[in-house]
Amino acid sequence: MEFLYGAERASTAGAGLDRLVEEHLGALEREDPSGANRGEGPPGGAGAAGELTEKDMMLIAYGDQVTVAGEPPLRTLETFARSQLKEIVSAIHVLPFYPYSSDDGFSVIDYKAVDPRLGDWEDVRRLASEFDLMFDAVFNHVSARSAWFEGFLRDDPVFRDFFVTVEGEPDLSRVARPRVSPLVTPFATAAGRRRVWTTFSADQVDLDVRNPEVLLALLDVLLFYVRRGARFIRLDAIAFLWKEIGTSCIHLPQTHRIIQLMRAVLDEVAPGVRLITETNVPHRDNVSYFGDGTNEAQLVYNFALPPLVLHAMSEGNAEVLTRWAEELEVPSPRVAFFNFLASHDGIGLNPARGILSEKEIAKLAERAVRHGGYVSNKSNPDGSRSPYELNVTWLDALSDPAAEPESVRVDRLVVSHAILLSLAGVPGIYFHSLVGSGNDRAGTEESGMPRRINRERLGLAGLMSELGEAGHLRQRVFERLAGWMRLRRSEPAFHPAAGQRILRVDSRVFGLMRTAVGGGERVVCLHNVSGERVVVWLPDEALAGAASIVELRRGTGVGRRVLAGAEVELEPYGILWARLE
Repeated sequence: MEFLYGAERASTAGAGLDRLVEEHLGALEREDPSGANRGEGPPGGAGAAGELTEKDMMLIAYGDQVTVAGEPPLRTLETFARSQLKEIVSAIHVLPFYPYSSDDGFSVIDYKAVDPRLGDWEDVRRLASEFDLMFDAVFNHVSARSAWFEGFLRDDPVFRDFFVTVEGEPDLSRVARPRVSPLVTPFATAAGRRRVWTTFSADQVDLDVRNPEVLLALLDVLLFYVRRGARFIRLDAIAFLWKEIGTSCIHLPQTHRIIQLMRAVLDEVAPGVRLITETNVPHRDNVSYFGDGTNEAQLVYNFALPPLVLHAMSEGNAEVLTRWAEELEVPSPRVAFFNFLASHDGIGLNPARGILSEKEIAKLAERAVRHGGYVSNKSNPDGSRSPYELNVTWLDALSDPAAEPESVRVDRLVVSHAILLSLAGVPGIYFHSLVGSGNDRAGTEESGMPRRINRERLGLAGLMSELGEAGHLRQRVFERLAGWMRLRRSEPAFHPAAGQRILRVDSRVFGLMRTAVGGGERVVCLHNVSGERVVVWLPDEALAGAASIVELRRGTGVGRRVLAGAEVELEPYGILWARLE
């Protein structure tokens, strides 16, 4: 607090924080004597005191992802998840389910309400009784239709300094921009025309955490989410939180200190609840949100993974992915990557910059367009634009839906997810990847939003019919992915903190070995990213001490030799996970 606000203001703000913590801690003890809402017990896959294990896996979905006429969508989602997902995921990231005015939920009107079109807090509670939940904390900005901003427009003294405003004509050329929309938007207020900072859109007005009252209001929301059952709290676009004219306004030291403060508050009130930072930025900046491994986010989105896996699959060559994975590390065993390939957003390209060349990035963008997708651009400080995000479903990013056999499309989708599932960390699977959805171009054209291509809402009856139809694309994708997900959850070597060693066996194969915490069980994972049959030899050093190799899916021995190396044959887009015994 002193670092952020100076000693005098920190004293007042600190007293307010003490009251806030005592209020919520007392309410938790009254409302939840079991400790469940502090992340200390069931229902999900977490271990004792919220410890993450190999059983932790998250589905990413909208609150109205599946619908039944006349039923609150959150209730429908709970029904679907309970019947189809209990054996394969422990948690669900329910994308913003609050009242909103734009951006499919990320322009929040009321942080503490459930959108009545989706259901109510009782529906959230029901879902939380079956699965761990991740809530979004959209703290960089709020809707221009929110009560907070309406108070600002009235020049209400309480909200007068709640938003970042710009006076005069300062040089803003250094400000990092994720969008091409104007950075500053004028609004007519009771105090006259004021220019408000709008990082993402004119409807998403940026909160000013340089005012300690704003930070206290956000911390109140954070703890409210804990009381409502959040086990994970996703800090959306958090890298942009603190603005300082004359800087890039991204990754500032003050932003990191605020995350440290949030972590300290949660450690006091709900030590089993985990922060996860969403920072779609180059990898080096992204991993800085682990802090020292004890004081910032417990989980960080592994944003470089999607474009690098897509590059490997599109080239039939895993060399770049392998080199990058060899350098992956976390600052302590108490933190982990949140590994994902697809989400409600597109495939971010910024995280791959410095790993892939601009030519390779342009090639991925061309591929997305060729496969029926779109490319979103960002503004650069020199006024130019460059590709920022691919808007395309993961299925169609991997394969041309109009030109490639369905069997190949399914194989590519499955092997890419086997890579995801094998890596150290906690996996997140997007709903549309799990059920094999293609591009929703109609939704994009109707809305004018490229991101809608990957956000289609599905009727439950039609979805269940397709999932139950033998040979249907959705059925094939779901059954195969679910099989690998169950297998991962059954093996201690896939614990988030288990050892990871990358194996170089062939440029067409992404290989690694996982070793259970404490040095026990070892599992070798090989993934052929090419359409060619590949024969590889497992290196002797990886097999040290092994008497046999048993394929996990079939329970049979593989390889002709063990102590002097083992030969393994992989079919096109083939996968081998095998336990060394």
